Amino acid sequence: MGLFSKLFHEFVDVIEWTDDSSNTMVYRFERYGNEIKYGAKLIVREAQFAVFVNEGEVADVLGPGTYELETKNLPVLTTLQNWHHGFQSPFKAEVYFCNARRFTDLKWGTKHPLMLRDSEFGGLRIRAFGTYGVRITDSLKFIREIVGTEGVFTTDEISAQLRNLITSRFATIIGSSSIPVLDMAANYDQLGEFLTRRIAPEFGEYGLELTRILVENISLPPAVSEALDKRTSMGMTGNLDQYLQYQTGVSMQAGAQNSGGGASDGIGMGIGLAMANRMNDSLSTSGVASAHPPPIPTSAQPVFHLVADGAAHGPYSVESMKQQITAGRLSTDTLVWSPHMSEWQPAGSVQELSSLWERSTASPPPIPSA
Repeated sequence: MGLFSKLFHEFVDVIEWTDDSSNTMVYRFERYGNEIKYGAKLIVREAQFAVFVNEGEVADVLGPGTYELETKNLPVLTTLQNWHHGFQSPFKAEVYFCNARRFTDLKWGTKHPLMLRDSEFGGLRIRAFGTYGVRITDSLKFIREIVGTEGVFTTDEISAQLRNLITSRFATIIGSSSIPVLDMAANYDQLGEFLTRRIAPEFGEYGLELTRILVENISLPPAVSEALDKRTSMGMTGNLDQYLQYQTGVSMQAGAQNSGGGASDGIGMGIGLAMANRMNDSLSTSGVASAHPPPIPTSAQPVFHLVADGAAHGPYSVESMKQQITAGRLSTDTLVWSPHMSEWQPAGSVQELSSLWERSTASPPPIPSA
């Protein structure tokens, strides 16, 4: 810097910073050789703080107002070199202006999908993004911890670190919340408030206040979103018969408007197939009740097998067994069997057959006298 520039800065006795940017957080007032005239005026506007640094050591932090840099007005500045001797010559010091307004619309988001376990869909990958706001509350801590000796410090230089901090804490919170993925949209506000309370102390370590975190969107992978859309469409279709009737009516209207031949013929064929299928379904449904066969009839009389000449014969009904008695093939000792019997038994011991011999041996009543 030339001699003229040096002399020009020597005569400048007003120290101020008019913030004309939207992302500058700290600005160091530039002066040739860091020389500030004794008695210069310092203007600190609203939402600003001024930090004096002399030989690497902070001398004072001033809030909004107008100050005259003299030891009688600012006793704390007597710690600056040579001021306590009342020297009228310029002194060397650095002035950092800190912007204390709220910085909003800062972006955060997940670089990679987050894995979580959902109660309805099982394992899922989700992405999330939103905005947040911060402001400087402790100028001295912010300069010591973050800014250092930079002349101009913007939000771009710290947003990456803050974004990573939010994303990391979001992954932990959302993974342990057990909120179903379909219910997350109804809990964006609660998630944002919980994240703000959870992360605010960590921002305070940098001299910053985390004013608010907003969760704007939580999204699923494209394949999962497509499957979910199909599932939603099936649910919205509702009654398939009514849906078919509606589609048939729409097709008929379109066919009436388009009488050009090919298109209307195709629509008519589609309507016919749909109606045929629907009638077939109706007939099948109505015939279900009568499709069952009648019950199997049961035999009114038992049937029997008998042993004659060393072989089994039958089956015979009870009336047929009478004929076997007459033919001499059935006696009370003849072995017989019926499906309701567990083994062969003598015919005289079977209740259904024992009465046959009683009727056959009964004698007629006496002949009445003349």
